[in-house]
Amino acid sequence: MDERRTVKVSKYLSKHLRHQPERIGLALDEGGWVEIDALIAAAASHGFRFTHAELDHVVATNDKRRFAVEDTRIRASQGHSVEVDLGLPPATPPSRLYHGTVARTLDAIRAEGLRPMNRHAVHLSSDRETATRVGARRSRPVVLVVDAAAMHRDGHVFHVSANGVWLTRAVPPGYLRFPDPH
Repeated sequence: MDERRTVKVSKYLSKHLRHQPERIGLALDEGGWVEIDALIAAAASHGFRFTHAELDHVVATNDKRRFAVEDTRIRASQGHSVEVDLGLPPATPPSRLYHGTVARTLDAIRAEGLRPMNRHAVHLSSDRETATRVGARRSRPVVLVVDAAAMHRDGHVFHVSANGVWLTRAVPPGYLRFPDPH
């Protein structure tokens, strides 16, 4: 399977397992799971065909491990805009976490902190490199440092997804360290 096809299938899965399952007639269960055979059939009936082998390849090679497979079911690991309960227990975060963004969002973040926007949680990385890659998807990246230890101490709840993404409802501005503008 070539790289272009891998990306195309991955984006299709992300769209329908995280945001628009109903668009192709899927109904995710409360945990975000759907039967793999039902997903493949629904995609095919809407003009996008892929095989079990292609799906397995995408799941196995995705650098961000966006998808989880359990027996005959699949789900997105996080990032949903549709209502799901991933069943992730609260977790104690490392002292610092990171968030990748772009310069044009900094004024709003300074005023309001990090908000989940159309997702259920704010996504944070445990390392600066991952946050840099996330920010670079939209423009020149800016990496914010989150004082996760202070947030946790102050009662904010964190969860960590199967692929290592840290999730929390919001990050108030007082817990953020912004890069020096010079």
